[in-house]
Amino acid sequence: MKKWIISILGSVFMGAGILTGCSLQEDETTEVELAEVTRSIFYAPLYVALENGYFEEENLNINLTTTWGGDKTMTALLSDGADVALVGAETSIYVNAQDPAEPIINFAMLTRTDGTFLMAREEPENFEWEDLKGKTFLGQRKGGMPQMTGEYVLKQNNIDPQEDLDLIQNIDFANISNAFASGTGNYVQLFEPQATQFEQEGLAHIVASFGEESGSLPYTVFMAEESFFEDDKEAAERFTRAIYKAQQWVYSASPDEIAEVLAPYFDDTPEDIIADSAARYRDQQSYAETPLLPESAWDNLQNIMDEAGELPERSDYEQYVDTEIAESVIDE
Repeated sequence: MKKWIISILGSVFMGAGILTGCSLQEDETTEVELAEVTRSIFYAPLYVALENGYFEEENLNINLTTTWGGDKTMTALLSDGADVALVGAETSIYVNAQDPAEPIINFAMLTRTDGTFLMAREEPENFEWEDLKGKTFLGQRKGGMPQMTGEYVLKQNNIDPQEDLDLIQNIDFANISNAFASGTGNYVQLFEPQATQFEQEGLAHIVASFGEESGSLPYTVFMAEESFFEDDKEAAERFTRAIYKAQQWVYSASPDEIAEVLAPYFDDTPEDIIADSAARYRDQQSYAETPLLPESAWDNLQNIMDEAGELPERSDYEQYVDTEIAESVIDE
């Protein structure tokens, strides 16, 4: 369980309600403070909703802040620095297990698989998971979803991460790709666009997808404190409707069209790499096609956390997942 959860909860109990305030009429604009855990092509539908004006169509003004880490994201949410957080669903499980002043409710799923890929320094003729045994594997942070999913997939393929690998997982997330590029490790677990960039530069080769191997998960979810829905459920519905429009658009647009929309959010990434990365995620259905978080995905998430020894307790789907909003938006 995350040690940072205890410090987060200790710092937020003096919070006094959410920023959006009382419910507004449909013709008035609602300000929503949104904290995203990182900036990623993995979150393409969010940027589409912003850039294509879907939030504006719903009379929402979204103030987006990148908080760079699950701990900082949850601190922002619990201390009223954000109305809505975009972060892994596992963080809500960690926090809710500590009996916060208000429960954290997951209400709209953005990504439905793991977003990392297994990269090999040397291109194999025919990749087999057995190839990893005895090799140095540059993994993700212990207790985070990328690492938990990675270890789950390795075990499903008869690889014991602790016994069969020289496992390195003490490198900061932002420095993992640089460490591998500098010569550390035989294999690495990376998100896009680093995976595509490394392939184009000849630094590594994608040999497997952890998203395809691990199945459906509520990997990244929009969540809020319970009072957000009590004070302004209409805003939550409008927010979800905008996300749903973006999800539909992502699955109907061409990769080049997606790249053009996402480009302002990734100044240092060429549009062809954005297009290839978005297409790869879409092809393996990493982007959720609807905001509805199914119970089967919630259970799969907890099974993976349990397998990793990180699940504090089983989290009740009906208590901590609001499906009513997503179902209403989808049925319109």
